[in-house]
Amino acid sequence: MCGRFALFRWPPTLAALPGFPERLEPRWNIAPGQQVLLLRAEAGRRVAAQVHWGLTPAWLRDLSRAPAQARAETLAEQPLFREAFASRRGLLPANGFYEWRGPRRRPFWMSAEQPLLSLAALWEAYPVGERVYLSAAVVTVAAGQQRRPLLLDDAGEALWLDPAAAPEDLQALLAAPPLPLRERLLAGLGNSPREEGPQCLTPA
Repeated sequence: MCGRFALFRWPPTLAALPGFPERLEPRWNIAPGQQVLLLRAEAGRRVAAQVHWGLTPAWLRDLSRAPAQARAETLAEQPLFREAFASRRGLLPANGFYEWRGPRRRPFWMSAEQPLLSLAALWEAYPVGERVYLSAAVVTVAAGQQRRPLLLDDAGEALWLDPAAAPEDLQALLAAPPLPLRERLLAGLGNSPREEGPQCLTPA
């Protein structure tokens, strides 16, 4: 399950997007319930915003139940995700994510050749009084014994963000072969979500 990821380095093209925070802090250990950077389509262009990691539809009353992940197999049927999948799709940029495996739950750092990954996400707007807050959940796919985020290449990003994308094309994207990843066994300094900093990526 994708429970943590990192965004500590990004290109100038990302920082130039409308809505990109003026002082976005590098993060090495982002956990559910925290703020994440979301990219979405608005008026034909990509915009950025910091949002809550945990999907909060407007009808949700118990915010402690806001899911951080959404299974790709059931997006179109589950009431919690159905409307967002149809019309509120976004991307979470990341340099990589963490995966814990084996009986001892050893941590691995998962990354790719390209310095920035695009994690498929769903987003929602949650009104509180006169303010509207945004939230997001990572879309996950089965990967052997693990569930990993759905990673998108350039073509997949364009399709995922296209408000006119056909449902069958989106379903094909959910079932597409995974992008190749690199993995590195870590020392475990970032096992606690309270740990923050480059030491989280210390090799074992």
